[in-house]
Amino acid sequence: MDLDSGNKRVFQRLGGPVDPKNQKVCFHWRAGNCTRHPCPYLHRELPTPFSNGSSSKRAHGFVDDSSGFSGPRTRTNYTGSTWGRSHGGANSRTIRKPERVSKICKYWVQGSCGYGEQCRFLHSWSLGEGFSMLTQLEGHQKVVSGIALPSGSNNLYTGSKDETVRVWNCQSGQCMGVINLGGEVGCMISEGPWVFVGMPNIVKAWNTQTSTELSLSWPVGQVYAMVVSSDLLFAGTQDGSILAWKFNAVTNCFEPAASLKGHTLGVVSLVVGANRLYSGSMDCTIRVWNLETLQCIQTLKEHTAVVMSVLCWDQFLLSCSLDQTIKVWVATESGNLEVTYTHNEEHGLLTLCGMHDSEAKPILLCSSNDNSVHLYDLPSFTERGKIFAKQEVRAIQVGPGGLFFTGDGAGQVKVWHWSTEPTANA
Repeated sequence: MDLDSGNKRVFQRLGGPVDPKNQKVCFHWRAGNCTRHPCPYLHRELPTPFSNGSSSKRAHGFVDDSSGFSGPRTRTNYTGSTWGRSHGGANSRTIRKPERVSKICKYWVQGSCGYGEQCRFLHSWSLGEGFSMLTQLEGHQKVVSGIALPSGSNNLYTGSKDETVRVWNCQSGQCMGVINLGGEVGCMISEGPWVFVGMPNIVKAWNTQTSTELSLSWPVGQVYAMVVSSDLLFAGTQDGSILAWKFNAVTNCFEPAASLKGHTLGVVSLVVGANRLYSGSMDCTIRVWNLETLQCIQTLKEHTAVVMSVLCWDQFLLSCSLDQTIKVWVATESGNLEVTYTHNEEHGLLTLCGMHDSEAKPILLCSSNDNSVHLYDLPSFTERGKIFAKQEVRAIQVGPGGLFFTGDGAGQVKVWHWSTEPTANA
């Protein structure tokens, strides 16, 4: 199959200047009784830059100038944050969220609700303003466990536990081909022209530019997570190892470089930032690895269940767990990470993903095991909206131009888009 090549993934800031008159927050929305549809004012709070808070921890070594997610950071100093708080200073008023029906109708999902518009539950895959669903891609028969969209490519790649990878045309939404692998896809990423697929005991590597296909046969058990840093490919495996391969441009092959030991159970999440590799594990810990020495320099033990996902944003490390919390970590003067804020949810949490909305404001997407995805403003954790699915969302991927993708346990892939205009429930 001849597939287009793609360049390195980046999180892009979206949209242009915003009209100041539309930057006012609706007074009636704050009181919980706005009835204007559409309302000309914002139905959410405006974030402000970080200000001094109650935390005495000083942050070092993560921040960069773009307020982006993941990637290298330059050193700077922060003195506190506004995690989980409304913005506006000491005189800001308490904000009451408007009451909304926030539960999706299970009969509507099954196509059998007889109440129609009179149903008191949602007949929609989302709740919130500013984003909408563009289309739904059908084809996978089991959990979608990986989504890859290389920039510069017209193709979207989705991997599933149904042992296939599907290739979709981004213009038509049509499936261009199905690759049968003979094993469950545990994860999938893309980097440059390469697509990497983690499977039991192996990593498949495809160069979509040259049609080269390689099999990296080193892992023990299922490969749950992968990440690329410089010329190293890291893979988190079922036995708790993190395996590293180095690309050899002369032989056009990936050669084994290192095996990082320390976790006692499977490694299910990997992210790179601030010249560090962060690994989340079934052993309830996060390990911090120096990318130059490949040595573990700290073990974080604040979670009480599987650490399902880790993410870098600004000078912070974010992690989520089946213990129903999102923890925000910051580096202290000593260089060690400590928890500066804990956000509690009602259900176990599965996947974190970061992007920017149409106004270039940072948004955290967090899926939970109640078959939903929460969208939060950062750093306030004000809820922007909610996405629903037939089953748990296990894969979230950001695309260019305000696009993002979700893949769930029913095999459905949904395509979403941030709009520059206010939208009703999608």
